Amino acid sequence: MEHPYKSLDDVHASIDPQTQHTKWKRILSFFGPAYLISVGYMDPGNWATDLAGGSKFGYSLLWVLLLSNLIALLLQGLSARLGIVRGKDLAQCNRETYPKGLNFILYLLAEIAIAACDLAEILGMAIGLQLLFGLDLLWGVIISFADTLLLMVLQRMGMRKMELFIIGLISLIGMCFLTEMFLAEPDITGIALGFVPGPLTPEAFYIAIGIIGATVMPHNLYLHSALVQTRKIKRDTASIKKAIRYNFWDTAIALNIAFLVNAAIIILAAAVFHKNGMNEIAELEDAHHLLEPLLGSQWAPKLFAIALIAAGQSSTITGTLAGQIVMEGYLRIRINPVFRRMLTRSMAIIPAFIVIVVSHEKGVGQLLIFSQVILSMQLVFAIIPLIHFVSDKKKMGQFALGKTHLTVSWIIAAVLVILNFKLIYDETIRWITDSNNLGYQLAVISLTSGIVIVLAMTIIYPLIKDHKKHISLHNPVLQIEGEVLPDFSTIALAVDFTPTDQDVLRYGIRLANHNTRFVIIHITESASPQLMEEESEDYEIINDRKTMQLYCNLLTDKGFHATYISGFRRRNREIARITKAQSADLLIMGSHGHKGLKDFIFGETVNQVRHLVDIPVFIAQ
Repeated sequence: MEHPYKSLDDVHASIDPQTQHTKWKRILSFFGPAYLISVGYMDPGNWATDLAGGSKFGYSLLWVLLLSNLIALLLQGLSARLGIVRGKDLAQCNRETYPKGLNFILYLLAEIAIAACDLAEILGMAIGLQLLFGLDLLWGVIISFADTLLLMVLQRMGMRKMELFIIGLISLIGMCFLTEMFLAEPDITGIALGFVPGPLTPEAFYIAIGIIGATVMPHNLYLHSALVQTRKIKRDTASIKKAIRYNFWDTAIALNIAFLVNAAIIILAAAVFHKNGMNEIAELEDAHHLLEPLLGSQWAPKLFAIALIAAGQSSTITGTLAGQIVMEGYLRIRINPVFRRMLTRSMAIIPAFIVIVVSHEKGVGQLLIFSQVILSMQLVFAIIPLIHFVSDKKKMGQFALGKTHLTVSWIIAAVLVILNFKLIYDETIRWITDSNNLGYQLAVISLTSGIVIVLAMTIIYPLIKDHKKHISLHNPVLQIEGEVLPDFSTIALAVDFTPTDQDVLRYGIRLANHNTRFVIIHITESASPQLMEEESEDYEIINDRKTMQLYCNLLTDKGFHATYISGFRRRNREIARITKAQSADLLIMGSHGHKGLKDFIFGETVNQVRHLVDIPVFIAQ
């Protein structure tokens, strides 16, 4: 049986609505997760597509934005339902359902989506810093790397304070654009007509796909299914229904705020640029520089830049959480969140650097739009599994989707598949036509065919998969009678010559029997042994051996057989290697007791070693 991982384990069920003394406070305690989701719907990538659509097509794409918002409301509701009812996020459910190979492909697609999202956030924040302070764009990209520290601080403060911080940034963005709207004086009749659906030209279609990708983000589906689990709820039917209802209202309010912000950007672009014949505004810098002369206010460009920085900073926090959920859910790998943030950011910084250096900042706007098209193309690979899971009556019970909701959900998925594959088909034909290289043409055709095959497997596999491993949600059965734990014949004790060693030895003796053999492990980390290993005879390794011999003597005096082994180089891998080499069936380690920045600096030995061994690990602290 696999280890029961929890989504965002450090904040899982950390908010208990039942501790609130009044009804309204209990209701409000459910509100918050959707606001972290909503920032992804107003990140800098949205701005680029909204500005391009508003400047080129006026108010006519407002209906696309409204449709995208309604789709987002439905899909985020499904994501929240999955997390509340099953107590698992979308990545964890994928891991349980799909075969390993397909799962890994879905994982890679999710990571690509997160990298594309992060790319938009990096560029947006860097552009905002440039516009407000005149900072070079490359330096802005480098500075955006430092927000990993902000994320670490917010995580230590707790989930509720993180949510309040995000709500504060959303409020700042909203106030900036509300002021811009008053200055722009848009055409009310034009706005109303913009919500009437109409035909799309090929160019408008490309922008519309970008708007859908920027609005309905695949990583938000993973994120929402995990964030709702930060609320501690009872597992009875009434409590689950209540949680679903409150989270729906949370989602509706938050996503409508995001819709108003995106609509304001399109309206601003239509009222200021399209109206004045400036139909090619896709660059955020152009929009910023033209706002003051066209609106006649020096505050207009400043508010634009401030809102842009706030959007980039708020989105980057939720992107990191989504990356953590995706990696843990699909791969069962937990790494330091700060390192995870740096890894994700590095994946996005490389293309940003290349584009800035090669195009000299002229292609940034197009790169932002392209990043949103990539997001839209990844969307179906998150939506289809989500619909499968929330409609599974065996797992969801009475909370499975009804026929009406299920039909609407599949229609939305079908529309998105058709739209995205029309885009893929058009782009494939264009790439093949533009190139006379047969190898290039075959590579494009193979890639497109691979995407189609993966999509087909994503749709079909849950329908034919045997669900024999199903365990009822509300009636778990535990078979523990007659089970006897085996004796531990060899116990490995990882020591580090701190006061915690006393607990490691004490628990080792407590869990041993008269035939148990102890292996004391210590990793010597001074410079000389790191290079020369056993050949080194510096002061530290000599002293380490004397101390380990003392520990062996303590255990021998108790009637046990004990030996010691020194390890070198990488601490985590060495402990795991020695443990396996000695055929130990239990590993006891001490907790260092440090957290936060010290974990990042000194490493998280316990957390990493337990993933490298296949025996029980006992933590003495």
